Amino acid sequence: MPTPYRPSILLPSLLLVLATPVAAWWLIGDLTSGQARRLAAEGTALDYTVRPVSLGAAGDRIVGVLACVAALVALGVLVRGTVVRQVDPRWWAVLLPLVAAGALAGYAGRVLTAGVIGANIGAGLIVLTGGPVLVVLLVVAAVAAWRLRGR
Repeated sequence: MPTPYRPSILLPSLLLVLATPVAAWWLIGDLTSGQARRLAAEGTALDYTVRPVSLGAAGDRIVGVLACVAALVALGVLVRGTVVRQVDPRWWAVLLPLVAAGALAGYAGRVLTAGVIGANIGAGLIVLTGGPVLVVLLVVAAVAAWRLRGR
């Protein structure tokens, strides 16, 4: 039986966990509504919970595509490692909640940076509901890692 942790899976695991929020953020795209965009084009200033950071259209696309490729390659390496028994399948109990937390963080980033006219109700909802879900996912991953380390 393979050991639960091998240094050879550290890099793909980290790459998957770190690339997922950026890939999700890019794939989701700007959540500013069409009405808000039209009003902004007419000169109305949009309100932001958090001002979006952008590298420009080309820069955002490059970063997004690289994050997607990195996540897919890392996922492929880890799946292959699991199939050939270089990666203990129990390791996925740690990785999957972390990947889900990263996807949630990418979505939350898009909701928080959406331009609106008035209040961004989605931002409040994502903080109230997404925050506890994020904490649960991180605790599940930490408990799984702790249990794996103890074996």
